[in-house]
Amino acid sequence: MPKAGEITTVSPRYAIAGGEIVVESKGFEIGDPGTYGCFVGDAQCSIVGASSKRIVAVVPESAEAGQTNVRLESDGEHSNSYEIVVGERLVSDMHIVANPAVDPKDDSIYFTRSGGRGQDLPNTLYRLDPDGYVDELPAEIKNPTGLAFDEVGDLYVTNRADGDIYRVLRGEEVQVYASQLGIATGITFDRDGVMYVGDRAGTIYRIPRPSLIETFAVLEPSVAAYHLAFGPDGDLYVTAPGLASSDRVYRITPDGTVNTYFTGLGRPQGLAFDKDGNLYVAACYRSRRGIVRIPAGGSSIRHFLSGPNVVGLCFTRKGDLIAATGDSIYSVRAGVFGTLLS
Repeated sequence: MPKAGEITTVSPRYAIAGGEIVVESKGFEIGDPGTYGCFVGDAQCSIVGASSKRIVAVVPESAEAGQTNVRLESDGEHSNSYEIVVGERLVSDMHIVANPAVDPKDDSIYFTRSGGRGQDLPNTLYRLDPDGYVDELPAEIKNPTGLAFDEVGDLYVTNRADGDIYRVLRGEEVQVYASQLGIATGITFDRDGVMYVGDRAGTIYRIPRPSLIETFAVLEPSVAAYHLAFGPDGDLYVTAPGLASSDRVYRITPDGTVNTYFTGLGRPQGLAFDKDGNLYVAACYRSRRGIVRIPAGGSSIRHFLSGPNVVGLCFTRKGDLIAATGDSIYSVRAGVFGTLLS
């Protein structure tokens, strides 16, 4: 066996720049500094922990996006290769605080430069076209936070500075849809087209028509934001990062009954479902940051994508995963290893 040993597995198999991957190996020999290393494609990783059986490495900024190979080196010898997928950075220099949104008409991706609460910025709402062009939308919204499209393709945006919800038409005309919603953050629609909005002070509102605001459920306050998504079962799933090191995903039934769906996540934020009912959450799990996958039923969990400061996610119609960090948007071809996303 070569001094670089044999790679048996790499987890997770999806990552973005700055994400930690765990390389399980047999017989990896650690020599003097500079004589061994871990590579993603041709880019050398920083190693944060190493033994003959396990190497923890950070995916470098210079790693080529797409399907690529991980390999180990020791004293000039190479291990076998193991395939992973590295997300492509599409946009940077943003300020994103919740899920991006995909336009159901053409797969354009909408996201924000939100700014600090109460901060005025010249442009706050953006659209990334399928051809890669980034368009600054003329719609003027202070601190846009949650984004969601309704069943006819109109975009709705929450504003955490004033507690308003806006309907945005053609990317420029802004109409107030509802007001006085506290620190309005997460937003989503149920299968009947009814809007739900989370106030990070602790209330989930149901808004069946403009300005008709009903209290749907009450949860613990959040230090960051509420994030909402309806599951295929018709229940509302909510994350609300708190000060504890182990937070939960809530499940709220149509009558407003609050249950715990999963517990044990660090600072859970954006969430979305695939077509098979599996839940994906931007969170830290067992000290590993990125996106976790909770199978339907909530019986088990695994680290799906590794990356720092992931705050939101969504899926395009063709099955690509869009991951949002605090300042960037990444596209990840998440179906290449047999995981079917929607």
